[in-house]
Amino acid sequence: MEYRNVLKDPDSLAEMLRLVGGRRDVPVVVEGGKATVGYGGS
Repeated sequence: MEYRNVLKDPDSLAEMLRLVGGRRDVPVVVEGGKATVGYGGS
């Protein structure tokens, strides 16, 4: 697992937004190239 602080790392924030279509929700979990948002995934 890799933790990224998107508040302190603008490159990670940009990557997160790209992966989830601009949603600003956390957590974002990326596994096997697929991003899910939230603890239950959505």
